[in-house]
Amino acid sequence: MNTYLRRMLSLSTAMVVASTSLAFAEPSAELIEAAKKEGMLTTIALPHSWCGYGDVIAGFKAKYPEIKVNELNPDAGSADEVEAIKANKDNKGPQAPDVVDVGLAFGPQMKSEGLLQPYKVSTWDEIPDTIKDAEGYWYGDYYGVLSFVVNKDLVKNTPADWADLLKPEYAGQVALAGDPRASNQAILGVLAAGLHKGAKAGEESGKAGLEYFAELNKAGNFVPVIAKAGTIAQGATPIAIAWDYNVLAWRDELAGNPPVEVVVPKTGVLAGVYVQGISAFAPHPNAAKLWMEYLYSDEGQNLWLKGYCHPARFNAMAKAGKIQKELLDALPPAESYEAAIFPTVEEQNANKTVVTGGWDSVVGANVQ
Repeated sequence: MNTYLRRMLSLSTAMVVASTSLAFAEPSAELIEAAKKEGMLTTIALPHSWCGYGDVIAGFKAKYPEIKVNELNPDAGSADEVEAIKANKDNKGPQAPDVVDVGLAFGPQMKSEGLLQPYKVSTWDEIPDTIKDAEGYWYGDYYGVLSFVVNKDLVKNTPADWADLLKPEYAGQVALAGDPRASNQAILGVLAAGLHKGAKAGEESGKAGLEYFAELNKAGNFVPVIAKAGTIAQGATPIAIAWDYNVLAWRDELAGNPPVEVVVPKTGVLAGVYVQGISAFAPHPNAAKLWMEYLYSDEGQNLWLKGYCHPARFNAMAKAGKIQKELLDALPPAESYEAAIFPTVEEQNANKTVVTGGWDSVVGANVQ
């Protein structure tokens, strides 16, 4: 694992590494005025329970009430975001996204296809170099680890690792939180299963992960339904594989009805970085830039942390004493993250190619 990223896993301010000089810059008055004149920001694929986005969007609206936030398809996956930009290149209407939040592997892909425009936020220097494009086309925003969330009303024994999910007692209970042919979260769920089987991240993990899910499906344990808080509560997907920040938010949302347990698996612990980008065809480019400034401000980063995500500027903000202790205390213990693996962009791309191309033929479960 990259040394810098390994250090990012520490949740103790005492262990935070040194960072570049802290930035206090605010967006320019000119940018704010230009964004207000545009009057709208179109987002896509931002469920309010994902990473605390409900509070983030509300915070942006409160700070800039003149800008309407038009939210497209909150439940879309990263591939859907890519297609939405492609399909609306010549469309300046409300169906054209201004900004995207996609899995790490999709950032370089979108840059190479000419779908993004560069922009460096005021706090650019505090985003680790390892998770941003040097030219500013995409930049890491937060990360988490894949975890299991379990409906304890329906599941007596909580699975502790990937191997447990294959047991007969979990028949018809295990689901992914996305379609592995399009959702970054689900694609990386397959990668994590491959890591559990001892495969290296990349093409090898994709093949091993597909074999794992084929076995899970053959055993009758896999449920081809996209898991959400509602499907967990209803019993359609009693055990779901999703990012820790999602399952922790679902736990809060369900508020004990039913009671749920969140587990970071013992092996195949995969950490995933998501990235932001501005559409090259954004109808509201200044509002998009102002949105990025807000996301990477102290306020925006703390709101992501409140939503159980580890924000990109975590180290610099912790060093400066800008993170509230109660936010740190609400996260799972640091030791849960010690075995986490951060696959590179190249490894994720190789895995993605295998998974999206082979799911139907190897696993044969039509997730929807």
